[in-house]
Amino acid sequence: MQHQTTVEAEDVTAAEHPPQGRIYFFLILTTFFWGGSFLFSKIGLREIPPTLFVFARFTLAAMIMLIVCSRRLGRLDRGALLRGCIVGLALGLTNLSFVFGVKGTSISRAGVLNNLFVLFIPLITRVVWRDRVGRVNLAGIALAVAGIWLLATGGGVGFNRGDLISTLCALFIAGHIITVSKVLRDDDVFLVSLVQFATVAVMAGLASLALPTPEFSVTPTAAMSIVYCAIFPTVICFTLQNTYQRYVTPTRAGLVYTLDPVWSLLAGFFVLGERLDGHEWLGCWLIFLAALFPLAVRFVAERRLVDRYTAASG
Repeated sequence: MQHQTTVEAEDVTAAEHPPQGRIYFFLILTTFFWGGSFLFSKIGLREIPPTLFVFARFTLAAMIMLIVCSRRLGRLDRGALLRGCIVGLALGLTNLSFVFGVKGTSISRAGVLNNLFVLFIPLITRVVWRDRVGRVNLAGIALAVAGIWLLATGGGVGFNRGDLISTLCALFIAGHIITVSKVLRDDDVFLVSLVQFATVAVMAGLASLALPTPEFSVTPTAAMSIVYCAIFPTVICFTLQNTYQRYVTPTRAGLVYTLDPVWSLLAGFFVLGERLDGHEWLGCWLIFLAALFPLAVRFVAERRLVDRYTAASG
């Protein structure tokens, strides 16, 4: 699962601003495709080693983006290439940890744990830039810890290796979001995406050479999983996100993106037959609330500021 940066809403004219319904429809559709990546990755990883799965996915995605960007390549200068590679390194760590996490646990648990990126962002900015964490985020962290403890005591498997890697993946997702916001300038988002995808493919290829590779065969089902993950949660989602997310505030985008684990839970339940016991369900809900609570508080604060500004303008 692979989130791009959350950017501030821009001032646009009424003619430029798409209808709100269209904006939220495509952002929700983005979360649906991201949620589907858990299901199709789980299916593909049954037959293909994790590093090779990432290599195939992002090689195909880079080839598609290369075709899309064929007329833009002349604009790719050294600075944009360097910045794209830096962000691509963060994206590579995110996706490599994602596949190992999904392979080692249920997609229901992985989807919820990945959503912890919302809480890791303020923690990283606190450590690196001394930003204030805030009581709301601390409350969310406390809820997340309680949820993880319930996951660890439920299901008869405890907090396994896949759960740990999925939590680490959430940290890398947060790192990728911060890296994009700190590193990228006014770059062409399509060219930067091309460089990112190519960087991830190279990272996964090197990892495949460095790690022992078991025997495997690519069935039509596994190939379909790679194609889905390359096209929908990668090429299409990055395009939709870059197109529509700029018309909403970061908080509203974050609230929409909390739907990711909902889709993975539904896919795990109805398609893969995954079942969670009471402790696991409660743990998942606490982690989900841990991510949702700080965003909801910020949303209310935003609404109050907008109302005050509107009243003052009136």
